[in-house]
Parts: sequence; C-alpha cells; structure tokens
Amino acid sequence: MKKESKADFPSFFSFIPHPSALIPSLDDMHKLFIRRQRKLALSFAGLLIFTLSTLTSQAAPQGKANTGANVHASAAQAASVQSDTTVTIYGVKIHYIEMGSGPVVVLLHGLGGNYTNWAFNTAALAQKYRVIVPDQIGFGKSDKPIINYRIATYVDFLDAFLKELKIERASLVGNSLGGWIAAAYTIAHPEKVEHLVLVDAAGFAFAKDFDMNQLFKLNPSTRADMKELSGRVFYNKQLFLSDSFIDASLAARINAGDGYTIHSITESMIRGEDFLDNRLAAIKQPTLVIWGKEDGLLPLSDGERFQKEIQGAQLVVFDQCGHVPMVEKALDFNAAVLKFLAALTPPTK
Repeated sequence: MKKESKADFPSFFSFIPHPSALIPSLDDMHKLFIRRQRKLALSFAGLLIFTLSTLTSQAAPQGKANTGANVHASAAQAASVQSDTTVTIYGVKIHYIEMGSGPVVVLLHGLGGNYTNWAFNTAALAQKYRVIVPDQIGFGKSDKPIINYRIATYVDFLDAFLKELKIERASLVGNSLGGWIAAAYTIAHPEKVEHLVLVDAAGFAFAKDFDMNQLFKLNPSTRADMKELSGRVFYNKQLFLSDSFIDASLAARINAGDGYTIHSITESMIRGEDFLDNRLAAIKQPTLVIWGKEDGLLPLSDGERFQKEIQGAQLVVFDQCGHVPMVEKALDFNAAVLKFLAALTPPTK
C-alpha cells in the first residue's frame, strides 16, 4: 500500500453539502457578519474560515460556555498545520486530511458525505488531538469503484487505513452512517478503539412495517425531494430551506459522483446486512452518544437505545438541533466531545 501526497448526500444518514454550497454572496456575507457577528471554531484558513464560521453562526446560535477567545485562537493556529493527502488501500486511493498531534481521533462522515462535514470541528479537536478525517471509499475525493458496498466494506477499509498510517489505537467519532461504521468497527476490532462517539448514528434494523421504497429518497434528484430531505435533516428551516440553499445543495448532490455508492449501500440495507441489533453489548469502550432532539431522520429513541444497550454509555441531547449536531450546534458539540475525551485520556508526559 503506497501513500501519496497532494499539495450527510443530502441523505438518510448525513447531509452536508460541500462548503461551496454554503457560500453566500459577498454582500450577504457582510450583512450576515454585521448582524450576527458570532464566533465559531475555525476550520479552514482565509475566506473559507470566514464564510463557514459566519454561516454556521446563523444556523446554530450557541451558548456562552463555548465562546472563549483563547479557544478560537488555538483553533485558528491548529488550522494552519492541516495536511491533505491520499493513501492507497486495496488498490484504490483514499483521501484524508490530518491536523494536530497527540492521541488519535478519527472522524467518520455519513452517507453521501465527505471530510468537509467536519469543517466546524476538526481544528477545535486538533488543539489536543491528532485528528484524521477521511473521505470514506466511494465518497468525496476518494476513489469510487463499482463494488457491492456494505458496512463490512467500510470496516475492512478503516482497518487497512489505520494500519497504513501505523495507528494502533484510535478514538472514533461517527455521524449517522459513520456512527454505524464506528460501532461495527469497535465490535470487530475492540483492541484498536480507545473511545467511541456516536452522533445521530444509524445502524438499527427497520421496523417490519417500514416502507423500503423510502430509502430511494436518500439520493434526491429534484428540488422537491431535496427540500423534503433538508427539512428532515436540519432544525433551522429559515436557513436550510431557503431557495438558494436548496439550489446549491441539489447542484452539489448531482455533481458529487457518489450516486452508485449510495444506491449500493441502500440495497445492502434492504438486504438486512450488518445491522447492530443484539450486538452492542460487545462494546466495552467508553462511549458518548450525541443526538439532535429534532432529528427528523433518526429519532431520539434510537439514541436512547444506544445508551441503554452499550454499557456505561453517556447520552447528550441538543435542543433545537437536527441530524447533524456537529454543524447546527458546532461549539456545544466540540465542547462535549473534548470534555468526554479529556476525562478519559491520560495527560501527555
């Protein structure tokens, strides 16, 4: 396996368009900044930092607890050392970014997502940890081979990915489908996982009366379908149901190039493969479950079930938040994850 360096889909499991879909006009950015002027943990440098932080400030009003200037200064400093590269796993290129140093934390996006889903979190976590954010196979900038995708595929690729990076143990943070993968990986390779964070995670089998045809809405190709899906994913309807956002999101979805991947994973779910039912008792790692109270895709009852079935798991619920707390409640999310990891991570000598 050769390492090479380079200088949410709007889906049932994860929908975060590429940041370009979130960038308003310069005039709108200026007005938004003047009107709201709330700080966010910085993820990228330059204009992208400004755009993302300003927009998420509009999307996710935050409490006072997470707004210390020292936190933002550290996050901005960490952003300057981000690396962007690829590694070859089983003959295909997997793209990832890396930032920070210390114990390893891996962030796993959901169906139709990519590494930018964690744009509001990477730098904040990198203040204390070595944060690695891959585009999982079939998504983002990674290769998209025509194979039968299933959760077990992602478990195998994650294991080979960590081996290639010579990482023996890591903490896993997964949103939606990424949470399903993180939990499945922890069950398959318990000796390689330090801590587990499940964020509005998928993974439970569907009810017997569930209409499987609904799964084919995971890859919307019309404005109406995109608007319906966005309304279920996000709490902030004013921002995320605007015409400009829906148009940009549909363009991002059409051009993502991962339609086959999404369809293949959907078929795997219909076949009933790799669900987590009756398997979670095997997870002994410290586990944090984070959920958006208004998640319109995966109900809070799923989060409560994860907490109940994983021994000692903690549950944090964010009010006024949908399927992607790391976006809509970015600062609160970062604070919760950092607190959880800090309580369990021995100090560095």
